[in-house]
Amino acid sequence: MIYTTDEEVDLLVKAFEERTLPKSEWTHAAHLVVGLYYCYQNPLGVAKNLMSDGIYWLNDAHGTPNTETSGYHETLTVFWLRTVAGYLERSEREAGLAALANGLLATVNDTRLPLKYYSRELLFSTEARLNYVEPDLEDFSLSISNMVFV
Repeated sequence: MIYTTDEEVDLLVKAFEERTLPKSEWTHAAHLVVGLYYCYQNPLGVAKNLMSDGIYWLNDAHGTPNTETSGYHETLTVFWLRTVAGYLERSEREAGLAALANGLLATVNDTRLPLKYYSRELLFSTEARLNYVEPDLEDFSLSISNMVFV
């Protein structure tokens, strides 16, 4: 999706928060844009809590169980929010949410990106789903400062 107005981003977040966003629209891109909204408005810790709670609640509304093998994934949530926060640090915040969302999606919408930092075994482990775990392939904290955002 291409966002033409900030209000379109606001509507996505509102549907997410009200748990009215259809499951078919709860895509990876939607996750990123909601995360962008929260990181734009809040410190990263607050954004993480809002995102985590919202995903749990939306999963419940969709009938998706949040278990050791399904639903919410802590490590992926933290990874993507840190990626979004890194993107925001290097972006013109004055551009507005729609422009930031479009830039983010054009830059880091590859769902395979976490596998640059995590082995499949670690990333898809129960421990990584339930608790944040540090990457085992590449140091993400150093890499995020070197990511090129266009």
